[in-house]
Amino acid sequence: MRYWFPYPLLSLALLMLWLLINQSLSPGQIVLGSMLGIAFAWAMVNLQPDKTRLKNFGVIAVLAGHVAVDVVRSNIAVMGVILRAGKRSVNSGFVAIDISLRDENALALLACILTATPGTAWLEFDRQTGVLLIHVLDLENGAVWSDLIKRRYETPLKEIFE
Repeated sequence: MRYWFPYPLLSLALLMLWLLINQSLSPGQIVLGSMLGIAFAWAMVNLQPDKTRLKNFGVIAVLAGHVAVDVVRSNIAVMGVILRAGKRSVNSGFVAIDISLRDENALALLACILTATPGTAWLEFDRQTGVLLIHVLDLENGAVWSDLIKRRYETPLKEIFE
């Protein structure tokens, strides 16, 4: 059975997403969504992602809370930048951060968090040096951003993945 359904939870999640996007529970949509879910799960087999064991589930909830709060704060900050566009110049810039994460799944999750937070964008990560380059829309102090990312995101991700 594992041969035909290598990632059953992924297939099921993709089926649910397909049905949600199409807003239909018709038999045709269920069959098509199931076929797509199985096909994409097989594509994942060919990509051979690293298997990761999550270690600290309590920290996951704390991290999710931090991300939710930071997304709300960033939305408000970006709204402020937009509303005061003519009154004060926007000081956007780049921040280089030394990251000690090496787990690919943890790095991918950090990339998702930073990209999903309005006003920040993940630009580049150099595996040899461990330097992450991000862009910040309204940059006051790069050291504050570096400390925030290391303390609120990198430390919990290390506890969860490494």
